[in-house]
Amino acid sequence: MSQVILIVDDDPLIRKLITTTLQDVAGSQLLEAGDGVQALEAAVEAQPHIIFLDYDMPRLNGIETCRRLRAEPATAGATIIMLTAMADGPAQDRARDAGADLFLTKPFSPLRLLRLVDELGAASD
Repeated sequence: MSQVILIVDDDPLIRKLITTTLQDVAGSQLLEAGDGVQALEAAVEAQPHIIFLDYDMPRLNGIETCRRLRAEPATAGATIIMLTAMADGPAQDRARDAGADLFLTKPFSPLRLLRLVDELGAASD
């Protein structure tokens, strides 16, 4: 069964960086969303294993999107990786309280991204 990865960011360049980096990861299906509203719709339908979720987005921010993903039975078990420009402090505390599993601080290296997905894939096997 292929692993579904949902990439949620209002910046198309960030989405492109992540999809380009992960496009050759074996058995992964990559989906994109530009904001929290689109993310919830895509996630309920696709039931992703991993969700890269931007902290600061229009329409529905990452914190509220994360809360709703955790409350939705179809997505409650996904690994949510919050993408944030803030390395620590209140932003990460809020994200953790909302249900985020991990954090990736922008800017991030493609190698770090690949390692993270590889580690998560190995953990789910």
